[in-house]
Amino acid sequence: MSETLFDNAHWAGAAPRLSILTPFKGDDPTPLLTALGQAPAPGAELVLLDDGTGDAALAARVEAAVAALPIPARFLRLATNEGRSKGRNRLVGHARGDHFLFLDSDMLPDRPDFLQVWLDLIAAENPAVAFGGFSLDQAPVRPDHALHRAMAGHSDCLPATERAQMPEKIFTSNLLVRRDVFAAETFDESFTGWGWEDVEWGMRVTARWPILHVENTATHLGLDTPQTLADKYEQSAGNFARIAARHPDLIARYGSYKVAKVLKRAPLLKLWRPLLKAYALAEAAPLKTRAFALRLYRAALYVEAV
Repeated sequence: MSETLFDNAHWAGAAPRLSILTPFKGDDPTPLLTALGQAPAPGAELVLLDDGTGDAALAARVEAAVAALPIPARFLRLATNEGRSKGRNRLVGHARGDHFLFLDSDMLPDRPDFLQVWLDLIAAENPAVAFGGFSLDQAPVRPDHALHRAMAGHSDCLPATERAQMPEKIFTSNLLVRRDVFAAETFDESFTGWGWEDVEWGMRVTARWPILHVENTATHLGLDTPQTLADKYEQSAGNFARIAARHPDLIARYGSYKVAKVLKRAPLLKLWRPLLKAYALAEAAPLKTRAFALRLYRAALYVEAV
């Protein structure tokens, strides 16, 4: 697929140690670019991918923001969408550093020395893989995001000590990877739609290299509405089936798998599964029980894979 390139004035001749790799489709990455520009770190570069958004006005704003960055930056545009795994693999092809930081476009660093912390870790430990975690600290509080906030706070926004208990459970939202590790294990491009491609990658990698969990979080700004979140869970069922087939021992430890095994024995599941979704989307219901219903709904979608 052809790609359109724009390099800022700092790109040519740079020899970075760290390549920040950020894909986006539809989201506006300029808040992240502004934050990176306000706290630049010598030794870092940015490679940004518009994965088929098709919005000329957004592309113009992004190009202007890239031009203004004080660090080397390249902006790639694709006419059509390649998908999450392919897009990230493509970004690596433009990276020049010995470490890659996969940083999603809807993230915002939680500390001004965010990039320097990663560079210091590289200098001190040269880690194969490290996950910095994410938070909701800077995410605006909105009623239509309350359910996603509750879900993420329950299972995703965890301290490094807890994350390290399942080291393979990483997300590409804030993930450091050494070049040789990624050369040996790329993202599986057979994963389509939303979900699980990053965890599956982590499962493959953790069999060969340690995955370090550290406290260098970024805020996830891109919280979803309940309907969008439910839609994503529905999209993820096929990817969950792939990961269950490839890594049965590891996935068996996950709560969604354990609940799906229990629900598999439930009578008339397909008849009452939509009721779980309907309750989760009911704004008048208590938030905690809505979140519980949505977790059950997700597990019920995964029943056929267990």
